[in-house]
Amino acid sequence: MAHRKKHAPRRGSLAYLPRGRASKFVPRIKNWPEYNNSAAKLLGFVGYKAGMTHAVMTVDNPNSPYQGQETVIPVTVIDTPPIRPFSIRGYKSTPYGLKLVTEVLAETFSEDLRKAIPFPKEYDFGTKMKEFEENLDSLAEIRMLIHTQPRLAGIPKKKPDITEYKVGAPSVREAFEYAQSILGTDVRVADILNEGILIDSIAVTKGHGFQGPVRRWGIRILQHKSRKTKRGVGCIGPWTPSNIRYSVPRAGQTGFHTRTSFNNKVLKMGERGEEITPSGGFVNYGVIRGDYIMLHGSIPGTVKRPVRIRFAIRPKKGHVDAPTQVSYISTSSKQ
Repeated sequence: MAHRKKHAPRRGSLAYLPRGRASKFVPRIKNWPEYNNSAAKLLGFVGYKAGMTHAVMTVDNPNSPYQGQETVIPVTVIDTPPIRPFSIRGYKSTPYGLKLVTEVLAETFSEDLRKAIPFPKEYDFGTKMKEFEENLDSLAEIRMLIHTQPRLAGIPKKKPDITEYKVGAPSVREAFEYAQSILGTDVRVADILNEGILIDSIAVTKGHGFQGPVRRWGIRILQHKSRKTKRGVGCIGPWTPSNIRYSVPRAGQTGFHTRTSFNNKVLKMGERGEEITPSGGFVNYGVIRGDYIMLHGSIPGTVKRPVRIRFAIRPKKGHVDAPTQVSYISTSSKQ
C-alpha cells in the first residue's frame, strides 16, 4: 500500500493580512449602517468590557427545534457609563470621499476632557454655530465627537477616550437639530439602544507580541530529526524564482488587531450594575455601579478595553427586534 502524504495547511485566513498592531486602543469604524428610522439618533455607543458570565434564556428562534425551551448561554457584560458629545462635524461629499467642512464645539467642557486634547482659549460659540447653519445645505453627513467618562466606570483612569459617531436621521437638517439638542449633555445607553436589537462590537483584541509561525498560524511542528528547526516552515519557497510568497506562514505580531464581531444580540440593559456583577466583582475589573448592557456570546478585546458598539450593518434576515426572556443570570464568583 502506497504511503499517503499528510497535508497540514496553514490555519488562519489571508483576508486579514497584514497582521499589524492596531494604532490605538480605541478602534476605528470605517462604515456605518443605513438608518431608516424617523427619529434621529447616534448610530452607536461606546463602553468598557467588564467580563463574561452565563445566563439561562428562552429560545425565541422560530427555526430552532428548541423553540420555547430554556438553554444556557455565554454572555458578555459591557460597562456603559454616559457619554458626552462635545463637537458637531459637517462633511461634504467629494470625488475622493467625505471631507470635513465645518465644526462647532460645545460651550462648556468637562475638566477630564482637557487631559486628552487642548482647547482654544477664546471661542465664539454663536459665530461658529451660525457659520455651520449657513453651510448646512452643502453637507452630506453629520457626525459628532464624543468622549467617555471613565470616572463612572470600573477602570483606573480619568483621561477619557474620544471617538466619532455618525448621526442617523432622515435628512441632514434633522440630524443637525438632534446634534444640537445633545451637544454638551450626558447621553445614556438607553437613549440609543433597546433590548432585543442586533449590534456590532468593534474592539482591539488581546495582544500576544511577536510569535512564531506555530503560534501565529497553527502549522505542524516538524519531526525531531528535522534540519535546523522544528517550529518553522519546512520550505518557504523555491530557489527559482527566489522569492517568498505572501501566503507562506511567517513569524510576526500576534494579537492586538482591530476586529469586529457581527450581530451580537442585546439580551439585557439596566441601570444598576450590581444586580448582574458576580460575587467579588468581575475578574480584573471589579463592580459595575451604573448602566450596563449584556450581549449574547463573546466579543473581541480584553477586560477594561474600550468597545465601540454600532447598529448592525448586515443584520440577519428575518430577525425581529424583540426582547429575549432571560430567567437566570449567574452571579457566582469567577475568582
